Amino acid sequence: MTRLPTPAPRPAAVQNRWGFPDLGIGVGLRTIHYPHILDNRPDVDFFEILSENYMDTGGRPLWVLDQVAARYPIVMHGVSMNIGSTDPLDREHLTKLKALAERTKARWVSDHLCWTGVAGRNTHDLLPMPLTEEALAHVTARVRQVSEILERPLMLENASTYAEFAASSMPEWEFFGRLMEDADCGMLFDVNNVYVSSFNHGFDPEQYVDAIDPARVTQYHLAGHTNKGTHIIDTHNDHVIDRVWELYARSSARTGNVSTLLEWDADIPAFDVVHAEALKARAHRREEKRDKKVAAGAS
Repeated sequence: MTRLPTPAPRPAAVQNRWGFPDLGIGVGLRTIHYPHILDNRPDVDFFEILSENYMDTGGRPLWVLDQVAARYPIVMHGVSMNIGSTDPLDREHLTKLKALAERTKARWVSDHLCWTGVAGRNTHDLLPMPLTEEALAHVTARVRQVSEILERPLMLENASTYAEFAASSMPEWEFFGRLMEDADCGMLFDVNNVYVSSFNHGFDPEQYVDAIDPARVTQYHLAGHTNKGTHIIDTHNDHVIDRVWELYARSSARTGNVSTLLEWDADIPAFDVVHAEALKARAHRREEKRDKKVAAGAS
């Protein structure tokens, strides 16, 4: 008789390295939803902003952000830090990033483990890292510098990838794990990106999930994508597929409840549709605290 493996116990909470709170379930702050948010003050746990949208702007976008930040927790997510490049760190960019974090009282600041350009040229894309010892040492030093400038730990997201370097000598999860330990940084764990990259490169997504130190995960991203048959593109324009929800549940069983955000950045539907999709995460998290509050209110 074949014995099924006993599932690992699901922790109520795993204390992350910095004691960052579980903010609950959030969505991205998008201009198309500004009127709905300002007029209705929806019951959202937190909002994530794209840092670059507010660093060099004023007027209505910044005014709206101030209104939202006064009512909701804010986390910041960027796409232009270029942490993996050989170009010098852009200190002007980091100074503006720090000022925005202070203005919004951001709970944490994140960007991507990638490079976006070299020799002063910006590709406006999240390019894959060469997974080598040399690259690991290089990016570790840069992450430490950024954390010192921002005066807060940096969170990095695993990006979707469509190509790999022949020179790579380790899997991405090993590179990421060693980086987090050596640079003392955290992870914004995008479970959809794990699935997308696993499909594109042929690795086991569960092996990736199981390799990540739960104490380093401070936030999750979930999103939809576009399956082209031979490859998947991380388009953020659809509902989350069942396989990604399964991977999220698997990772949540290891980390406990961690702030979770749904990304929907193209073909964006009404706010209530986006929020309803995000709230599906409740089925894969432990919600005892919320349930107790509901029960207390009913009594």
